[in-house]
Amino acid sequence: MNGPVRKIEILSPFNQAIELTRLILFRPFDIAKWLIIGFAAFLSGWLNSGGGSVNPWSFRGWNTSSAQAPQFQFQSFNLDHAGVFLLVLIAVLAIFIFAIVILWLWITSRGRFIFIDCLVRNRAAIAEPWREYHREGNGFFLFLIVLIVASIAIVALLGGFVFGSLMLWRNYHISNTPALLVLVPIAVFAWVAFAVVVNLILYFMPPVMYTRRCSPGDAARAILRLILDDPVPFILFILFMLALWIGWIMVGCLVTCLTCCLASLPYIGTVMVLPVPVFFRSFSLLFLRQFGADWDVWSKIPVPETTTPPVQTIVPAPPPAPAAPMGETTPPASEVPPEEPNPPEPSRYESPESPPPP
Repeated sequence: MNGPVRKIEILSPFNQAIELTRLILFRPFDIAKWLIIGFAAFLSGWLNSGGGSVNPWSFRGWNTSSAQAPQFQFQSFNLDHAGVFLLVLIAVLAIFIFAIVILWLWITSRGRFIFIDCLVRNRAAIAEPWREYHREGNGFFLFLIVLIVASIAIVALLGGFVFGSLMLWRNYHISNTPALLVLVPIAVFAWVAFAVVVNLILYFMPPVMYTRRCSPGDAARAILRLILDDPVPFILFILFMLALWIGWIMVGCLVTCLTCCLASLPYIGTVMVLPVPVFFRSFSLLFLRQFGADWDVWSKIPVPETTTPPVQTIVPAPPPAPAAPMGETTPPASEVPPEEPNPPEPSRYESPESPPPP
């Protein structure tokens, strides 16, 4: 027996996520809470509305056919020195950009737990969850670094395998067409499948680590085991999220145009479209809790039902006893004989008492 069959739905957590988003952001509407939760969403990696983009082909005057070596006005500065200077400058810029990327990756790793905590507890807090979940955030950051290195190695192996096969067949004067038709699709399919599974695991790792306070390796293994045991709900989740993201990209582009690209700015765009990241993360949390208490972020914290403080109920004092008529005295409370409690009924599982001797 594998226990009761779980009923995993998609539309039910979707509707619940809409209601939870209304509850957190609009019942009541608090601008300070809105700004703080927006900053938490920004720290989690949601930069802007998603409508901004950079077109690398928009730089006019770029023509590779008329490329010329740079000319310098200083006579004592020859081209060799310029080449060394450019190499050093490029190296320094690469190191600086790499350091910025690593720093932002660490911040977003910590920020994911902050954003989840704001939604789970229905509060606007940054410093407290930053300190409370520092171990989980740092562990998730190290896991991302290892995963990035492993991904680069896998891409290099796949590329080397395809390139080596092509070169080998070329040396033996064999047509490359079979290799292009067989190896390239296999490599692309393997990489897409690997990327989908890894991103799905990464998306659900912070909620699992938040709930269980476990290591990233334990969370990744648990999610992978859950996906392999019941892959159909996760396939439907991916397809549903893909449809939501396509719709949001179109709406985000419209929002960016209507706000004169103001929504494409970091943090400002996040605050302007805050219901969107709140909804997406709430939807994933509510979808995951359907698999049991071990996957429920609200297992130890009740789901928020109201944002207003509970009203304290005041119980009125009992009315005073009526005064006794003249000439009658009421015995004090200490002299009133207590009522004899009802004798306990004999249990049917106990043997009856033996009758008294005649």
